[in-house]
Amino acid sequence: MQVRVLFFGVLKDVLGRAGETVLLPEGATVGDLVARYEQAEPRLGKWRASLAMSVNQEYARPESRLKNNDEVALLPPVSGGGEGAVVGPGYPRVGMVHEKIDAHSIVPPLERPEDGAIVMFDGIVRNHSRGRKTLYLDYEAYEPMALAEMAKLRAQALEKFAVREAAIVHRLGRLEVGESSVFIAVFSAHRAAAFEACRWIIDTLKKTVPIWKKEYFEDGAVWADGEPFPAEIAKSGAGLRSASPDEPPDATQTR
Repeated sequence: MQVRVLFFGVLKDVLGRAGETVLLPEGATVGDLVARYEQAEPRLGKWRASLAMSVNQEYARPESRLKNNDEVALLPPVSGGGEGAVVGPGYPRVGMVHEKIDAHSIVPPLERPEDGAIVMFDGIVRNHSRGRKTLYLDYEAYEPMALAEMAKLRAQALEKFAVREAAIVHRLGRLEVGESSVFIAVFSAHRAAAFEACRWIIDTLKKTVPIWKKEYFEDGAVWADGEPFPAEIAKSGAGLRSASPDEPPDATQTR
């Protein structure tokens, strides 16, 4: 059988490609596939404990059996489709965009008289990181899966907290200093619930949504250190072959 394999973030740099089609024996598992890549490229071993995998845009465990034409993604820790109801020109309640995020196209269309609070989080590209001057950032995502995970976050926030509505928009591509990378708005009758939900959404997004950030400096570039996956996702990497890392994390830096 054949499966399509996708690589993201630092794994794409290590392997020198974004994806490929591979042939596997019938009955092969996700763990078999990852072990095959670890054997061919030993440097992958240092991400063994933090690597997550997905099959057809759903997180998967090593023992998950693969089928012909499955799409498998190897996911390093993320840096930390949506519903189609439009909140403004081109903006769904959950969306990924390549243009500048316009908060005024997101918030006013969702306002309601019963809302006593609207809490907004606007993630901005700052001008420094790792003790160096930041020139710009570049975000990439496993877009179909990222949209699905963001939609889940919105639905869970509405269920977990006493909030009426929420919107999540993330930008991809090159971002200059001062531009918005992610914008979240939560609408509620009471401020406490809106604050709690907004904080929960951004904190969880940074750990579970497959989006990666590359930071560019005057002397090079490096993939941002990812947030650890939550326990239920991290377990997907359990049981893979162990390997001793021979390079520090910043060995991913390119010039």
